[in-house]
Amino acid sequence: MADAYIVDAVRTPTGRRKGGLADVHAADLGAHVLKTLVERHIRDGQPVGSKTLLEEAGLPVSAATIRNVMSDLEDKGYLHSPHTSAGRVPTAMGYRLFVDTLLQMRPLDEDAISRMRAELNPDKSSTELVQSASSLLSSVTAQAGLVTVPRQEANQLRQVEFLPLSGDRVLVILVVNEREVQNRIIHTSRDYTEIELRQAANYINKTYAGCDLDNICEGLLSTMDADRAQMDVLMQATMGIAGKALRQDRKDSDYVVSGESNLLEGGQMDSIEKVRDLFDAFNRKRDILHLLERSMKADGVQIFIGRESGYQPFEEYSLVSAPYKVDNGPVGVLAVVGPTRMDYEKVIPTVDITARILSAALTQL
Repeated sequence: MADAYIVDAVRTPTGRRKGGLADVHAADLGAHVLKTLVERHIRDGQPVGSKTLLEEAGLPVSAATIRNVMSDLEDKGYLHSPHTSAGRVPTAMGYRLFVDTLLQMRPLDEDAISRMRAELNPDKSSTELVQSASSLLSSVTAQAGLVTVPRQEANQLRQVEFLPLSGDRVLVILVVNEREVQNRIIHTSRDYTEIELRQAANYINKTYAGCDLDNICEGLLSTMDADRAQMDVLMQATMGIAGKALRQDRKDSDYVVSGESNLLEGGQMDSIEKVRDLFDAFNRKRDILHLLERSMKADGVQIFIGRESGYQPFEEYSLVSAPYKVDNGPVGVLAVVGPTRMDYEKVIPTVDITARILSAALTQL
């Protein structure tokens, strides 16, 4: 026969002919071992060795076979060994495979759902509901619970009027929605005459009446960036006044966080710095809000594991989120933040059900 060359190889389950592994595919064995290892690591947080895994997996194989499978999973990036002689722990890639293909969801029991409905009673105000939802997520999952404050209803411009005050101050009179009147004082870069302010108001009323205030501001900024060179002085002034006058104030509390201390429980000294970085991210808000904004645009539960979030403070953490709605339109996001070894089987349905109950309660307000 011609010379033969081995160009590739893969380990397969081995055993006696027609033995316990005769009908087991290598991929199925690897999946079973990975699922068992992840579930064990989630429970106790310790590296899992082959002997422990053999007892947990309940397979008719030797510890040596388990070690071979674990070695394959490590080569593929699903496991890693934190110490030379220690067992294995899942990587973010391993958790992702576990969540996407191996996790078997169990619905929450009816008693738990009833308690959640009682906590998120529609008799509460929207502020109280957001606070209750955050506390509920934290207490049920033993992690940190985040809930963004509901977005304000869109304000449609009906009419605007500018009146000059002393110095660089201008009184802005806004009529929004049906008959709601808002008054605010802005400071301009220079003094404007009554005629200039009237021309600015006429332009805005003619161009943007009936539009949402946020969309008007975005449109003004885009127009200024694109056509600044072609604008005359008066038009530039008009755009500047309009941008300040129509900008809506944002609440300081963009979201509510509960249970941050849960992230410290059981933490080792080498993880304290990572928790501190996460707390700093909570305080800065910008990265968290950007991540939650991505969840707002999604449908259903979203899961970010480790570096999938794109933010360094989340490298050792996972975020499970879902949008909540009013009248079928998303107005906010709720989420659970915890270590990558969080109990996904419990956290995911909790986030999903809480979002649904909060949506129903807010819709009834």
